[in-house]
Amino acid sequence: MIAAHTRAWWRATLALCLGSFLVFINLYAPQPLLPALRETFEVSTLGISLVMSVATLALAASLLVFGPLSDAIGRGAIMRLTLLASGLLSLGLAFAPNFETLLAMRALQGFVLGGLPAVAIAWMGDEFERPALLSAVGLYIGANSLGGISGRVVGGAVAEAGGTPASFLTVGVMTLVGLALFWKLLPAASAFTPRPFKLRDALADLGGHLRNPLLLVAYLIGGLNFLIFINQYSYITFRLADTPFELGTRVLGLIFLTYLGGTLGSSLSGRLATRWSQPACMMLGVLILIGGTAVTLTESLGWIITGLTVNAFGFFLAHSMASSWVGRHARSARGSASALYLVFYYSGASLGGFWMEPFWRAAGWKGVALASWLMLAITLALAGWLWRRERREDQGAALAPASSPQISSRRSTRSQADL
Repeated sequence: MIAAHTRAWWRATLALCLGSFLVFINLYAPQPLLPALRETFEVSTLGISLVMSVATLALAASLLVFGPLSDAIGRGAIMRLTLLASGLLSLGLAFAPNFETLLAMRALQGFVLGGLPAVAIAWMGDEFERPALLSAVGLYIGANSLGGISGRVVGGAVAEAGGTPASFLTVGVMTLVGLALFWKLLPAASAFTPRPFKLRDALADLGGHLRNPLLLVAYLIGGLNFLIFINQYSYITFRLADTPFELGTRVLGLIFLTYLGGTLGSSLSGRLATRWSQPACMMLGVLILIGGTAVTLTESLGWIITGLTVNAFGFFLAHSMASSWVGRHARSARGSASALYLVFYYSGASLGGFWMEPFWRAAGWKGVALASWLMLAITLALAGWLWRRERREDQGAALAPASSPQISSRRSTRSQADL
């Protein structure tokens, strides 16, 4: 087993962080390009938003495939080959002759992009000692957000200079170069033990998670919150590309630096959870997201950016609490429980355009804000249900020791009466 902060730990952690970075660059690079792609292919806002939706939906589906598959055939090969396919598909996107081909390639790319996220933490669990695992996971999650930010910034900047094909080519080349380094750095697995895949057992685990209301509610909170958060960014690009802002793709890419507010929210979530319960922190995150959305209704670009930063803080606070809640309350098969959370999470992202599009068509950004508030009211209520449920359980646990002597006394009295 690899110990924390050894040479082998640094190599493996760097490799996995690099792989995560490459995955999210590929996934999110097209987001600031949506207004330009809409004009190129002459489709609606809902149509062009499918460029993001089909990729995230395919990624969600792939998590249920690559995770069990890696238990049977190993994890390293899956990570390497899916990263290779992702890079080649980014190169191919630059030459997509029509919108239908673009969507098909994005769906395939989304599926292969799920290869590394589905198995990276499992690889760490196989090879790292527990303290080494905890340290590495924190860095790995940080690489996720850094990749998402970088993909949007790079995608927007390159597209403004050389057009959308140049953006896809740049991301593809970056991925292949990064893959070469990843391939060299990642150590060979030494503690992996293959297990035969049993579909019945896997389905039984998933069914058990879905029947557990404490998990199902957390899944819905994560998925519905992400449905709102990520699709707000898609529609804000349409708003800021039009009058009176008329921002180019380079500046639209920079808008996604507001994600750094989410980095702060994630880092503070642990401290907040020591003061308040996890459901209370989820409620706080949703309320902050509601407030940030209100700030974006202004016509000032500075205040819009502020509102997006506040939204990122609130969303990632709620997301970190919901995902860790799943780990705490899964009765068994925690790996599949966490994977199922990600399925809901990315499925929500892929379906958000269908929810928001009618509101956008009816009232523009004000409609998007209304659609957001309606859905966030649901997630706030769900978090409130978890909060009440946890309070009842805590009160029951506190009363149990106090009631034990009384119960014993009553049993003793009955015994004496029987005699």
